Amino acid sequence: MNKSLSMFVGGILIGALVATAGFSLFLRGQKGAGGGQQQLVLKLGHCLDTNHPVHKGMEFMKQRLEAMSGGTVTIDIYPSSVLGSEVQCIEQLQNGSLAMTKTSAASIENFIPAMSVFGLPYVFRDADHYWNVLNSEIGKRLLEKGEGKFLRGLCYYDSGSRNFYTKEKPIRTPDDLKGLKIRVMNSKTAMDMVKAMGGAPTPIAWGELYSALAQGTVDGAENNLPSFTSNKHYEVCKHFTRDGHTRIPDMLLIGTKIWSKLDPQVQAWVQQAAAESSTFQRKLWEEETLASLARAKAEGVTVYDVDTAAFAAKVKPMHGAVENAEVRALLEKIGKVE
Repeated sequence: MNKSLSMFVGGILIGALVATAGFSLFLRGQKGAGGGQQQLVLKLGHCLDTNHPVHKGMEFMKQRLEAMSGGTVTIDIYPSSVLGSEVQCIEQLQNGSLAMTKTSAASIENFIPAMSVFGLPYVFRDADHYWNVLNSEIGKRLLEKGEGKFLRGLCYYDSGSRNFYTKEKPIRTPDDLKGLKIRVMNSKTAMDMVKAMGGAPTPIAWGELYSALAQGTVDGAENNLPSFTSNKHYEVCKHFTRDGHTRIPDMLLIGTKIWSKLDPQVQAWVQQAAAESSTFQRKLWEEETLASLARAKAEGVTVYDVDTAAFAAKVKPMHGAVENAEVRALLEKIGKVE
């Protein structure tokens, strides 16, 4: 589509979009070589800071969308919970007052039960298997699962693997977790996993975790390396175990109330820009993880590479105990992906 046609598309959208989409999608004037023209603006809110690889991936998406559309379509990005919490942003997508947001797959289990498959430990053999699944028909179908709830997935962003870290006792085998109080997300699956390994799962808000570790409320926690270092948990915890028990992706969502009103060409641009931002963000995440590993070691943290098969064996019964038939079927399909 050439630039003049792109501008024509923008003109067609003015009445329908502005009337129904509120502030989530609007038009504003901009000056071009040929005089004034209208620019379609999608509003995106998320809870991460501007240094996070996911935010940088979104900025890349904005640049690519502007380039593909000849400047006629853009994104206004509101980071750091300016527009509300993760759940609040999702609700705004559903009612059409916000166009896009980033969420963890774990945060939308209540909206899309199939997403609980990512919270199960050792579903993926390694990072390659994980991304092969996300890029397969399985991953594509999961992105579409939320449409009945007015949510459409555009792409996945890397958030690495989650690993155990502790204050005093290093975790070299699953038995080392026995009796330890481990901070987990407020997730039944996460709590069941720690219990299966003999630990005592303790849900604590992320913002309160540093104090809980320092005061001995918990003996350790679990998360990815960048989160471990960026929140300075290395000041308290000197043992980090790379067991990679779960890989839970971040997702970029768009509300279907907005998506359905976009011209097909605009939809194609948005989808392509999102896909390219995913590839870009994965590279940033890899760089961030390597830098975080180096920083942790420099701060005196001992990093342990362990036999993950032993950990996986401990929690294997959790897979067999899954009650949701859709999730059980997903587990079987994921296992067959090379």
